Amino acid sequence: MKSLASPQFLALALSLAGVALPLHAYDLRPDAYYVDPSDNLQRVLDLAATNPAQKTIKFQAGTYRPTAPGLALMYLNRRHDGLQLIGLGRPVLTAANTNVANPRAPSFPAIVNHVIYLGDGLSSNTVVRHFQLTGANHFVTNSLPEAVEPDHSLKKGRFYFGDGGAIKIYHRSYPVLRDLEIIDNYASPCAGGISIQHEGATNRFVLIEDCVFRRNRAEVTGAALDLLWGSHARVVNCLFEGNVSNTGPGEGENPFNNNGAITVFPRSRLVLDRCTLTGNRNGLDDQSGLGQYTRCIFAGNRAPGGLPGLPRFELDLPLGASVRDCVLAGTVIDPQGSVPAGAIRPNPPGVSLDTRGAPVGSELAEQGYRPPAP
Repeated sequence: MKSLASPQFLALALSLAGVALPLHAYDLRPDAYYVDPSDNLQRVLDLAATNPAQKTIKFQAGTYRPTAPGLALMYLNRRHDGLQLIGLGRPVLTAANTNVANPRAPSFPAIVNHVIYLGDGLSSNTVVRHFQLTGANHFVTNSLPEAVEPDHSLKKGRFYFGDGGAIKIYHRSYPVLRDLEIIDNYASPCAGGISIQHEGATNRFVLIEDCVFRRNRAEVTGAALDLLWGSHARVVNCLFEGNVSNTGPGEGENPFNNNGAITVFPRSRLVLDRCTLTGNRNGLDDQSGLGQYTRCIFAGNRAPGGLPGLPRFELDLPLGASVRDCVLAGTVIDPQGSVPAGAIRPNPPGVSLDTRGAPVGSELAEQGYRPPAP
C-alpha cells in the first residue's frame, strides 16, 4: 500500500488531472529507491542505473516473483555497475510463479533460468545483500533479450543458460554477495545455488560473505557453488548444508560423477575462509590445484544420492591445494599430500553444530561459520 505522500500517489493524482508523466514514477527517497512486490523491479534497476546521485535500492519485506518467463527475475550488467540491492527484513526473491508456470512442465513452478543474473562489467561496487533466493527448478529458455547482455561478442552456451539457479555470474563480473540465504534451488547441469563463469577473466574476484547455502541440488557438479573453467572467488564465513550434486546421469564419466557441494574447475581459484560444510552429499572437489582453504570445517558430508558405489569425501584434491587450520572429519582424497598431518580427525571431539550451524565448544573457536549479527 503506497502512502498518500508517496510518488506513486502523486503520479496517480497528476494523471487524473491530465498532466503528462514520465515513464517511471517510483518511491525515490533521499537514502534510496524503495520497492515492494508490486513494483517492476527491472524498471527500477534500469532507472537507478541512469541516476548518478542514487544507486541504492531497498526492497521492502515480501516475496518478489517473475511475472513472465525469461532469463531472470532481474538482471544487472555493465550499465548497472555500482547498484546496491539491499533487503529489509530479508525479502524472498524467487524464480517461481504458480500462476504463470505450466503445471505439467518438469520445471514447475519456475519460470526463469536464474533468480538474479549478474553479467559482464560489474565491479565490487555492486552489492547484493540480505535476501533469500529460492525457487529455481531447471527452467531454461535460450531467448536472450538484447538488454540483458549488451556485448554480443561473448559466446553463450549450455552452462550460461542452465547453470546457476539462484545466481549466475558471467564473464568480467565481480560483485559482492553478502548475508544471503540460498535455499531449495535446482539447476542442470551445474550449480543450483551460484555459478561463476569468468572464462579466464580472473584479475579480480567475486566476494561471497556471511551466506547460507542449504538444500540446493544439481544434476552434475557444485550443487551450492560452482566455479567453471577460469573463475575466481573468495568465500568467507559461509555455511553449506544439505546440498546434493550428481542427482542425474550428468556427464557419465570422471570427474563429473562424484562431485561436492562446491566444485572448482581447472584453472579456477577458490579462497575459502572460516566456512562450514556439513550434511552435503560430498564436501568440496577442486580440480585446479589452486585452492586456498583456511579455518574451515568439513564434517559429516555423507548425504545419500548420486551414482551408487562411490565414496563420500570431505575434500577431493587430485592436484593438491593449500589447506591450513582446517578440521576434516572424514575421508580426504589427497594424492599430492597437500593436507598437513593432524588436520584429518576421524572422530574429532567437539565437532558439533548448533541449530544455526555454528560450532559448539572452545576447541573450534577459530574454525567455521558464525551467523552474522542481526
